[in-house]
Amino acid sequence: MAIYVKLDEVLHDRRMTLTELSGKVGITLANLSILKTGKARGIRFATLQAICEALDCQPGDLLAYRQDSQAEMVVHAEAGEEDL
Repeated sequence: MAIYVKLDEVLHDRRMTLTELSGKVGITLANLSILKTGKARGIRFATLQAICEALDCQPGDLLAYRQDSQAEMVVHAEAGEEDL
């Protein structure tokens, strides 16, 4: 995936849990989890706005673009796999 979701990092910086964010923005924990793990195929602007308001951040704080090869390296590193 070329778009990397940094929700986990922003939540950590704000010392907020996914459950707390879910309560503040009115989005189910399951949907936020899908977004956080990078499995979401898209996000509505209204959802992005609600998350940004709750976390007091900008969309660029939550999303980053990476080349496909960089994204694959991150996925392998997070899974604890060595580069092949």
